[in-house]
Amino acid sequence: MQRRNFLKNSSAAAAGLLSAPLLTSCKEETSTQMTASNTIVPIRPIAICTWNFENATAKAWEVLQKGGTSLDAVQQGAMVEEADTNNQTVGVGGRPDREGNVTLDACIMDKDGNCGAVLYLQNIASPVSVARKVMEETPHVMLAGKGAEQFAYEQGFQKTDLLTEKSRKEWLAWKKTSEYKPIINIENHDTIGILAIDKDGDIAGACTTSGMAYKYAGRVGDSPLIGAGLFVDNEIGAATATGVGEEVVRTVGSFLIVELMRQGKSPQEACEEGVKRIMAKNKDRTDFQIGFIAINKKGETGGYCIQPGFTYRTFTEEGHTNTPSASFL
Repeated sequence: MQRRNFLKNSSAAAAGLLSAPLLTSCKEETSTQMTASNTIVPIRPIAICTWNFENATAKAWEVLQKGGTSLDAVQQGAMVEEADTNNQTVGVGGRPDREGNVTLDACIMDKDGNCGAVLYLQNIASPVSVARKVMEETPHVMLAGKGAEQFAYEQGFQKTDLLTEKSRKEWLAWKKTSEYKPIINIENHDTIGILAIDKDGDIAGACTTSGMAYKYAGRVGDSPLIGAGLFVDNEIGAATATGVGEEVVRTVGSFLIVELMRQGKSPQEACEEGVKRIMAKNKDRTDFQIGFIAINKKGETGGYCIQPGFTYRTFTEEGHTNTPSASFL
């Protein structure tokens, strides 16, 4: 594994340490502050994201520190990775499908349950921004393919060549050695999901990806599907997924995580249960990756992945922790 840090979040200016448990020790959650009167004070603002996308959470944190909304924070954080050509799993420079076309998926969801998504979007550099436009400017939740692309142009987005030279060369090399079919390779699934709570305690989330590398043309995973790749309930919390989207779709994964929190589980317990349910139906498979992160209304966070050796890091106004953890396997 080249990516060892499943959850790694950052703030522009974090001071002091906030204690947090090992991911495998759900009973020791201590990610809320205690006053002298032992009253639990919710942690806010806070931003977390999947994988080692420190620049994304740094941007989200910048927005939150200035008093911005959680919706603006998650969008702008996701946009950072969409514009990074070195990140070949999101936005510009994403790995193409087996026909050589870069197709992007994204969704966004706010505190009121409003949501927008784009699927199989081509030639547009920031699908998460188009998804927000779908949410705010149309009566719909999802737009796909050429319709989504045309809508983006109407909203002022510019046509962009998403296939970088590096991704093109890798695709050509893959065609020479592969069986010309999509492969399940855990290094191709580094979707960025980002969750935030702002100063008012409102929650929002976003998810964006270029999907499985060298996928069949037209394939869409979980990332743009509300309830699968992302779900927000402002009364309870939010969750987002990463990994092989087909498995997340089959379990309506992010909605499941939030519902488990509604039933009283901590974000950590909920993420672990979600992963274990998927693995229970895939006992003989070792060739795919599944992970979730979650946050509840109190600002407690959790994350779980079937990949070993990842790191869990939380950033808030009070500080951060960096706690190594084991995974389900």
